[in-house]
Amino acid sequence: MTDTTARLLSLLSLLQTPRLWPGSELAERLGVSGRTVRRDIDRLREIGYPVEASAGGLGGYRLTAGSAMPPLLLDDEEAVAIAVGLGTVAGQAVRGVDEAAVRAAAKLAQVLPVKLRRQVSTLTAGTQPFALSPAAGVVSSDSLVTIAAASANHERMRFRYRGHDGTETARHVEPVRLVASGRRWYLVAFDLDRDDWRTFRVDRTTDLRATGARAQHRSPPAGGVEKFLRTQVMGMAPTFRADVTLHASRQAIAARLGDRLGDGTLTGDDDSCRWYSHADTVEWLATQLLLLDTDFQVHGPPQLQAHLDTLAVRITRSR
Repeated sequence: MTDTTARLLSLLSLLQTPRLWPGSELAERLGVSGRTVRRDIDRLREIGYPVEASAGGLGGYRLTAGSAMPPLLLDDEEAVAIAVGLGTVAGQAVRGVDEAAVRAAAKLAQVLPVKLRRQVSTLTAGTQPFALSPAAGVVSSDSLVTIAAASANHERMRFRYRGHDGTETARHVEPVRLVASGRRWYLVAFDLDRDDWRTFRVDRTTDLRATGARAQHRSPPAGGVEKFLRTQVMGMAPTFRADVTLHASRQAIAARLGDRLGDGTLTGDDDSCRWYSHADTVEWLATQLLLLDTDFQVHGPPQLQAHLDTLAVRITRSR
């Protein structure tokens, strides 16, 4: 590698940190003159990197978005994070994203150093992507982009929405936030026709379009968007508190549950423990029990036991 090539790579690495870089600081970092920095900036532009320059005392250089995506420079941790993320993206309910992730992962694997490739293999070997069923709320990337753009641009939206009973209604809203929760995507918006805040599952929307009309700058619903969404989603299905004996130590279960313990409690010793969960749906409770990877007995509620029995039959039938 020539000195010029090495310097260009160092310059590019600095510019990929999103900030305005004064020419004097770049020259000091690279150990060259300001004139050399300007020549190197011109070389980067010639090979497709859109470097923007601004003059004045507060001026400098910044890497901006261009018409095509030039190569990126990643440090070791960034490369591993992207590779692992691509390997687990199949669990996201976005149509077609898994295929794109496979292609991107293959390209990245070709250029990863042996040491990093080994780290990625070790991490992905213990990771099992969740296979989504056709009815698992899959959405299109176009829908997500349309909603996110309207929210960012403070534009009103119109779409058709299919309710729980299958009835479709026309909606006119001011979008506030697009939220991924579990494996579903939700839109939190102010419904103009109903004069109130509403939550919409994105997989139940069709004919999404921004109207171009400006949305008002409204204060978020009481408690914030996240709390509002949680309350709305929880209100769509009955919730219960699980009472379960787990055949593992209290310390081990607490570590596996982490933040999912919520306002639930764990009591017990090194042989077994009893979990009184926070209130949630039987589907969520059953999933958490299975993820704990230990034997258990359910003392209540009967709805949770019935759901587990149904899952057992379904799993046995699939063998």
